[in-house]
Amino acid sequence: MQEEIHRRLRALPAVHEVLSRLKDEEEFSPFMTNERCLPRVTQCVRQVLQSARENINQNISESFEKFEEYLWPWLIDMLLKKLTRSESSLRRVINATGVVLHTNCGRALLAPEVARFVADQAERYSNLELNIETGERGSRYIHVEELLCRLTGAEAAMVVNNNAAAVLLMMNTFAQGKEVVVSRGELVEVGGSFRIPEVLKAGGAKLVEVGSTNKTWLRDYEGVIGPDTALLLKVHTSNYRVEGFTHAVSGAELVELGEKWGVPVMEDLGSGSFFDGASLGFPPEPTIKHTVKAGLSLVSFSGDKLLGGPQAGIIVGKKIFVEQLRRNQLTRALRVDKLTLAALEGTLRLYDNGGIEDIPVWRMLSAPLDTLHKAASELVTALQSNPNIVAELKEDVSQVGGGAWPTVELPTWVCAIRPKQGGPIELERFLRLGPVAILSRIHKDWVLIDVRTLLSGDSEEIVRRLDSWGE
Repeated sequence: MQEEIHRRLRALPAVHEVLSRLKDEEEFSPFMTNERCLPRVTQCVRQVLQSARENINQNISESFEKFEEYLWPWLIDMLLKKLTRSESSLRRVINATGVVLHTNCGRALLAPEVARFVADQAERYSNLELNIETGERGSRYIHVEELLCRLTGAEAAMVVNNNAAAVLLMMNTFAQGKEVVVSRGELVEVGGSFRIPEVLKAGGAKLVEVGSTNKTWLRDYEGVIGPDTALLLKVHTSNYRVEGFTHAVSGAELVELGEKWGVPVMEDLGSGSFFDGASLGFPPEPTIKHTVKAGLSLVSFSGDKLLGGPQAGIIVGKKIFVEQLRRNQLTRALRVDKLTLAALEGTLRLYDNGGIEDIPVWRMLSAPLDTLHKAASELVTALQSNPNIVAELKEDVSQVGGGAWPTVELPTWVCAIRPKQGGPIELERFLRLGPVAILSRIHKDWVLIDVRTLLSGDSEEIVRRLDSWGE
């Protein structure tokens, strides 16, 4: 076997041989006739040859003659795919997982009119930090502050690049070298191993834990307040639930305690929502407006989760505290650009105009079951003529994603696909590695296409991709 592996490795062409061959291939002409592309082409050739070496070491099931026959077509095909893909690292992905706020796929989708507004701002100059009336420098935050204050009832607002940055900035501004009191039941890990204790530490604050994992009382907070106490911090556990024998202190109770001892109270609301999902059957979640109304000094939340906007860390609260945040030198390092502000302003205006039907996240979350049934049925019907797969209509559940409502399962309808040859793992990979990456999920022997998260044209793309399965 080792001798056979060496034989195949020796059969691989050298880099210069591949480059010479590509000059005669018409589809490579745009790359080979452009001197600026040649270094990238050479790098891709090296990567594909390395991939070939790894494949040879792992699989020598076919004969050497067959290996030689398919070697060049395989190399050409892989190089063309790699060069085409390398035109842009960020690519369109079809989200057929049913996870609405899919973190790996960029979380919330922007509404089409918001995306157009962002594109317009991207290709033109804007008044980002220009006071048009005076002709002098202005503040970038004014473009969203009035909207945020109107929607939340807060006195002032500002935006940084994500919610972890918002918490970091609050800690660095008000608690550097001092103590921040947090319930043990709220020491959240927000994903990617980023944990509240580490964020506090990075901001220069000293964490003081109180209570237990499942029960924390007001007396626990009051018992540790001292001369070094800078903040009482409440962290909403939006990405997990502790149920059963539990007790937590409300924001309003903490505000009353903070006023008694002269200690500011802040809350990391996590996902953050302007809309009360209870009307759609979701478990109760504190809205941003309700949280602000409790009288907290500052409240922070994400822009790209339940709000349905761009990635951003939004901070609202009392003006005296927001102004101190703006004066912190760290603010400049964490500030957002004009595209984020444009996306956020556009999304906030949709809320300000009075409805959630234009917010893609909420449209997906509230999609009627009969609408999902119809879409899944049409996809199954479109796949019935494919001789290489079996497609069936099945009931299943979708997830919210993004750390929001982790225990909620949304009833849905899926197009379940089973390959007649091969298994679900191979089919899932085939869909994911196509010209347009199609993300699905596997359940037992089936690959599931959840229509809840499909956009216009996605079903047709899935049908086209599956038409080439088994070729």
